[in-house]
Amino acid sequence: MSSAPNAQEQDIIYVGAEDLPLYCPGPKAPLWSMHPRIYIEVAKTGVAKCQYCSARYALREGEKILGHH
Repeated sequence: MSSAPNAQEQDIIYVGAEDLPLYCPGPKAPLWSMHPRIYIEVAKTGVAKCQYCSARYALREGEKILGHH
């Protein structure tokens, strides 16, 4: 049995508290992937998806975000 992540797991962009507020496209996105900047709410649910490009974001396991419940 392989321990490599499946294709869906590889598509997830893991972020931490230092990345908040989270927006897409991010600062390192290539020029060809640009779309209007939108803020992504990942603090409440731990996962979120961009409405424009369908990029999926998730908080890293065990990440603590102060001031969010």
